[in-house]
Amino acid sequence: MTQASSLFTRLEYRLAEQLFHTRWLPRSPRTQRLTMHLFQRCADAGHTAALSLYGHMLFHRGMSPQDKARGARYVLEAANAGDSRAQYQAGQIYEHGCALYPRRDDHAVTWFARAGEAGHPLAAERLARAYREGQLGLAVDAERAAHWQRLADHATGFGEGLDSAETETRH
Repeated sequence: MTQASSLFTRLEYRLAEQLFHTRWLPRSPRTQRLTMHLFQRCADAGHTAALSLYGHMLFHRGMSPQDKARGARYVLEAANAGDSRAQYQAGQIYEHGCALYPRRDDHAVTWFARAGEAGHPLAAERLARAYREGQLGLAVDAERAAHWQRLADHATGFGEGLDSAETETRH
C-alpha cells in the first residue's frame, strides 16, 4: 500500500507542477487553490520536492506567521532529506532569522556548505562572499573564499577546467 500511495503522491506532485508552470491554463483563483492544495498534500505526505517548493512558497508568500513557520519547517525537512535548493533556503532562513528559527550564523554556514557541495551555485557564492568579507561569523580567508568561488563558477558552468582535486577540499 505504501508503494501505491507513494506513486499517487508522485503523480499528484507532477500534476501540481504542471498546473504551476503551465502558461496556457488560465490563472484563475480556483486553479491556484487546486495547485496549492496538491502541493500541500504532497508535502504532508513527505514528498521532498514538494516540501522544498511548497515550503519556500509558504515561507516567502504566506500571509500569517503560522504559514511562514510551517513553510520554514517544510523547507528544513526537505533540507534534511538532501534537497540542495532547500538546503540553500535553510541557510537563508538561519542567516536572516524568523519567529520560529532565530538567526544562527553557524547553522546558516552549515546549510550553505551542504548546498554548495551539492552543486547549488548561490550557496557556494554566498560562502565565497562570506569568507572574502568576514561575514556569518567567519574569519576572512582568501583560500576558502577562492575554493567556494571555484565551486560556484563550476556549478554555473564557468569553471569547466576545474581540477577534481580542488573539489575535494572541504569547508
